[in-house]
Amino acid sequence: MCATCGCGEGAGVRISGESGHSQDHEHPHDHEHPHDHPHSHDHSHSHEHSHSTTVVLEQQVLAKNDEVATRNREWMRRRRIAALNVMSSPGAGKTTLLVRTINDLRGRFPVAVIEGDQETALDAERIRSTGSPVVQVNTGAGCHLDAEMIDRAINVNRPLDGSLLLIENVGNLVCPALFDLGEQGKVVLISTPEGADKPMKYPHIFAVADLVIVNKIDLLPYVEFDVEACIRQAKSLNPAVRVVVLSATTGEGLSQWYDWIDSRMALS
Repeated sequence: MCATCGCGEGAGVRISGESGHSQDHEHPHDHEHPHDHPHSHDHSHSHEHSHSTTVVLEQQVLAKNDEVATRNREWMRRRRIAALNVMSSPGAGKTTLLVRTINDLRGRFPVAVIEGDQETALDAERIRSTGSPVVQVNTGAGCHLDAEMIDRAINVNRPLDGSLLLIENVGNLVCPALFDLGEQGKVVLISTPEGADKPMKYPHIFAVADLVIVNKIDLLPYVEFDVEACIRQAKSLNPAVRVVVLSATTGEGLSQWYDWIDSRMALS
């Protein structure tokens, strides 16, 4: 159980690469919990103690994650790999954007992908159709990728030196914001059917973003979405954040996304 978000992190994680070989990482708990212990009725300060314990566990989980993330970042820095952590709610268009990006940038630099989902390899199959190497990470009950999963994934199919590494995180606007993966940039997608108030509802993920993408602008005639209001909200949380408005389906605005990728590749 992840103390930070309450998900079943680490339980049933599966990582598979090009060969289709799957690495299962089950962590069974085989210790017994006897139920014949006496129950004291003195519960003074129990809630305070529980809260303090939770805070300590959260700090330990995040500290351990940050250590691995630092190693990941250094490993990629030495190989001039620019890793982008792409986050959004389910259905915002992450996979569609990644497929379009891989096809449009073909030949400019190698592109590798790590796909994060609780189950299935459906998105990985879509990526594989582009010809780019892809590693599928199934988190089971987990609701986000963490640095250790990325460490294991890049050791299954090592990205070439000078690669762009696109990490598609599990669809979730809460927990992925808490976990550094060793990436060079955090990208948050919001799609127009979701509503323009997402930055205020989920402030932490927008506060840590390096780039916010407003996707599916081809649907603006059919949905209620105030683009300027969404941008204002994002910038009120994160004044330095860059915002790109595009459609991964029609291609409108994609040049700004590709320019931003180029700027990250130049830093690697």
